[in-house]
Amino acid sequence: MRILPIAPTVKNPPEWFTGDVWLDPVIAPQDEGQRLSAGMVRFSPGARTAWHSHPLGQTLRIMEGTALVQARGGDVVEVYAGQTVYTPPGEEHWHGAAPDSFMTHLALWETPDGGDSAHWGAHVTDDEYDNR
Repeated sequence: MRILPIAPTVKNPPEWFTGDVWLDPVIAPQDEGQRLSAGMVRFSPGARTAWHSHPLGQTLRIMEGTALVQARGGDVVEVYAGQTVYTPPGEEHWHGAAPDSFMTHLALWETPDGGDSAHWGAHVTDDEYDNR
């Protein structure tokens, strides 16, 4: 057993996010063969990810506030604290905070051996975000 040090909060890069978004890393792979990563992510009102996908999928647990999520070609959906969102491997999507609410989610994902944990695309436009 190991007690891991607290990692500092980092601001997420503007290349992948619109608005102010902060990450508190929870866990990254510690030993050979492990692939699980997790982070507590805090979005300011209206902040959101760019379009992206995860080769091994992603799970989001909404911890507080109201989230907006959308899979490519689907509707923008409101998700509330206590709900969980699962995105299957390779599905292009985005997620963020509603325009009038901070939002925090716990993100869980796996990284393939020697690969990237996410494939990033274009920023979500205001029209896409507002299409509710």
